[in-house]
Amino acid sequence: MAFTPSNLTDWIRSDKYHNHFLIPPNDALTAALKLSEQNQLSSYAVSEAQGKFLNLVAKSIQALRILEIGTLAGYSTIWLANALPDDGELVTCEISEDFAKIAQININNAGLMDKVKIIVGPAMTTLPNINPNASFDLAFIDADKQSNVEYFIQAKRLVRKRGVIIVDNVVRNGRVADPNQNDPHIEGVRKLLEYIKNDSTVEATTLGTAGEKGYDGFLYAVNMSSIN
Repeated sequence: MAFTPSNLTDWIRSDKYHNHFLIPPNDALTAALKLSEQNQLSSYAVSEAQGKFLNLVAKSIQALRILEIGTLAGYSTIWLANALPDDGELVTCEISEDFAKIAQININNAGLMDKVKIIVGPAMTTLPNINPNASFDLAFIDADKQSNVEYFIQAKRLVRKRGVIIVDNVVRNGRVADPNQNDPHIEGVRKLLEYIKNDSTVEATTLGTAGEKGYDGFLYAVNMSSIN
């Protein structure tokens, strides 16, 4: 069956339609988005459907500990933390002190202050200080794309064997696969793909997404390393 090519208007309508059936309203998430918009941060956050996807992944693997690289205003943080059991923990790294303050407001408003710990500072500096003995079940990477490889290496060090690592924004409207495109964000994704291709301790795939955030996608990886 052939489909007529669609555009952003179609994708936004589709997201809203499906979300209406599948994602109940959540006051804390709505408030987090509103505060993000007031601080011009909402365009960088995951979409509602993507947030629910992350939440379901965490639930499906029964995650107890989650690592997030790139907090921003805490929207994805809330989605992930809501999937944790009462004794669960989420550690999230944010380079901007101002963004971390906004995220803390949103996290507190969601009643998740006892589950979420924000580490402020460059993740390249803070991640190596996290003890690998306290293995994480899931890592979500959504920070500067130029450092994707370094973040992924640290995530693999900290995530347990058969734990999951998800990297956001790896399709970028199909430009990653276009040899005529070479901005630093795209090169960061390409370097990550090349790294994983040569890493026998990781199994991964890319999932393209089309929705209210446009055409992009996640990289979904499973850590097969026996280090942890």
